[in-house]
Amino acid sequence: MTGGSTTPPHERLNVHLAAAQPSATYKMMDRVAARRATGAKVISLSAGEPDFDTPAHICDAAVTAIRDGHTRYTQVAGMRPLREAVAAKFRRENGLDVGWQDTIVCPGGKQVIFNALAATLNEGDEVIVPAPYWVSYPEIVQLCGARSVIVHCGGASGFKLTPEALDAAITPRTRWLILNAPGNPTGAVYSLAELRALAEVLLRHPHVLVLADDIYEHLIFDGAKFHTLAQAEPRIAHRTLTMNGVSKAYAMTGWRIGFGTGPRWLLDAMEKLQGQQTSGASSISQHAALAALSGPQDFIAQSRASFERRRDLLVDALNRTPGLRCDKPAGAFYAFVSCEGLISKTTAAGTLLATDEDVAGALLDEANVGVVHGSAFGLAPYFRIAYALDEASLGVACESIDHFCRSVS
Repeated sequence: MTGGSTTPPHERLNVHLAAAQPSATYKMMDRVAARRATGAKVISLSAGEPDFDTPAHICDAAVTAIRDGHTRYTQVAGMRPLREAVAAKFRRENGLDVGWQDTIVCPGGKQVIFNALAATLNEGDEVIVPAPYWVSYPEIVQLCGARSVIVHCGGASGFKLTPEALDAAITPRTRWLILNAPGNPTGAVYSLAELRALAEVLLRHPHVLVLADDIYEHLIFDGAKFHTLAQAEPRIAHRTLTMNGVSKAYAMTGWRIGFGTGPRWLLDAMEKLQGQQTSGASSISQHAALAALSGPQDFIAQSRASFERRRDLLVDALNRTPGLRCDKPAGAFYAFVSCEGLISKTTAAGTLLATDEDVAGALLDEANVGVVHGSAFGLAPYFRIAYALDEASLGVACESIDHFCRSVS
């Protein structure tokens, strides 16, 4: 017998899942953990989460919720007090005229994105994804059976999508544009004028939905002001999903609370999907998120100042290191580092650096520093550093990177 699959029937996967790739970030975190298990003292610059503890008043709210018996199911789209706080946040901070019915709460920001795409994408649909991109965007699109249209946005444009590039990428099959700012992995931030220029293109293509991923909204530096796309151009608000969450702003990555606002038809579809998948987010986490959004906000300014100091320390050190080049990121807590000057060289241990993945691997194996290769984010040769750790450890990591780079030939 010839032809056909040799995979046993009980081991066959969904074709879209089989074609998807695991997260490069988590793969590097696993490699770091494995190396640490051997006794190596590895400094990880790979995880995209703040190193600060969740503020005490937020933790206290969660404990109180448990003691008061708030440990049961909530509404699928989130408990009303939290949705009211989310709507108030969007009105207060983003100038979006929304009520609590115009919001949804999900078990994490990634769930907001997945719900929106899974609820709207069909075979043959296209999603415009500017590169560099967060590693999960193309994989979620793949899981939904659609196709990512990758638009490369290099250093010459500040790693930002231009109106010309956007216009060229749109086809009759385009369903979504994903716009993430401040960006992961580059920290790129769009000005109000840049957002309006992109909106002018979108106004000419009314069939395109927009997903504005604003999860790093509060981590924007040098006194700059944040703007979101629906705020910059209200005429496209009716086809824009603006998503956010508490993970980055309030150091609550493990609490798993994301939220969004957008057109009611889309939110209804997302709620229907979530109701058959995870149902509502953790009731205890929702009470914690309510305290985060409604309580003291001084933590945000303090953490932003810490990240800005770390950014300056890191960028200064990297730009003194031979073979590397790093533009100063305007937000988030990532640096996207060009390692073009290392490609085709050989390390002291004899490793040929043919790709940026080779560079990231050698930095872990030979310098005990964990970074994520840039090609995983759609642009090479770079690597991403997450500077979400204390300044002393960051300084040691920079010294190790510098020593490694000076030893290649």
